[in-house]
Amino acid sequence: MNVRRREDGLEFFEVDPFLAELLRQIPESANVDDAPKAKARLFSAPADESEPELRKEWKEYIEPELQRLFRSSSETVALDLKQLCGKERSFANRTLRIPNEHADAWLNALNQARLAIAARNDFTEGELGDCYRSPIGSRRDLSLFQVNFYGFLQEVILRELCGCGDNGADQ
Repeated sequence: MNVRRREDGLEFFEVDPFLAELLRQIPESANVDDAPKAKARLFSAPADESEPELRKEWKEYIEPELQRLFRSSSETVALDLKQLCGKERSFANRTLRIPNEHADAWLNALNQARLAIAARNDFTEGELGDCYRSPIGSRRDLSLFQVNFYGFLQEVILRELCGCGDNGADQ
């Protein structure tokens, strides 16, 4: 998979089918409706039980806006990901273009997905920090790879958008 900066956004090209499938899973991975641990992680209270008024205000005013933001980000990403569902051979490499105005939604959805996957799998800090773990021998290993891949994508998006990329990207 390669990436280049374009005037109007980012272009990921030569995306192999395995990575394309992981990309297509971002919106579903970010969905926490059926995952209480993941939901608790994304919507954690800003204070402990000793501050009930603050917790109540958070739940009433902040949480609904966070839910709206998370839903909107996932919807934007899902629309962009339709590019990966072309009619050509399923094993062909793909191209994904992310418009500049969608970058924040991508960063948000990737972060949601990472937090939700980590909570669903009860990953420890040690597991999350082990970037050299391989091979993928179980669903849990695949989930950890997914968390790391999404983190890598966040870094790439941030580097490219700030002009810190060093790959000689096209302008």
